[in-house]
Amino acid sequence: MTAIIDYRAGNLTSVRNAFAALGAEAVVTRDPAAIASADRVVFPGVGAARSAMDNLSELGLVNAVKSAAMSGRPFLGICLGMQILFDHSDEDGGVDTLGVLRGRVMRFPRVPGFKVPAIGWNDVGGREYYFVHSYYAELVPETAGVAEYAGVRFTAMVKKGRLWACQFHPEKSGRVGLELLEEWLKLDNDGCAKC
Repeated sequence: MTAIIDYRAGNLTSVRNAFAALGAEAVVTRDPAAIASADRVVFPGVGAARSAMDNLSELGLVNAVKSAAMSGRPFLGICLGMQILFDHSDEDGGVDTLGVLRGRVMRFPRVPGFKVPAIGWNDVGGREYYFVHSYYAELVPETAGVAEYAGVRFTAMVKKGRLWACQFHPEKSGRVGLELLEEWLKLDNDGCAKC
């Protein structure tokens, strides 16, 4: 069973519907015990880093999320759910985040011709995914996909064993997004997708 974490900061219906389209059972939950016992965990997110961290704290989910992300079980962070896996976000005047991944999240610079937030399709390794974000994660050793916006090359996806996270929204990226989710659902014990 796949647990989709509800911490009042995600487009939960879209994520659940994407898994349903793949025939995968997924349950939306904010129960730490359900998250701990799930075979797979999805950590979606829309919104701001500080309010997300406040929500996690108020709901008693900080340890549950960190434990799930570091457990070796398949774990998928999406958008804000990727950003707050890092050490620190500059959003909201700066906030320490979960620290599962080393690195920092920063705001796109003001560049003529580029609107912030960045909204729309962007290339990641020859595939187009849908993005909505004002902040981005710096490039890190775990970066598995890079995109560029406003002259900045940033982490579009990280892979660390069976922990995957993406800045884009696979659930809103049509067929290529579903293919990515399908690949994640096939992760084996070594963190590789079965062919």
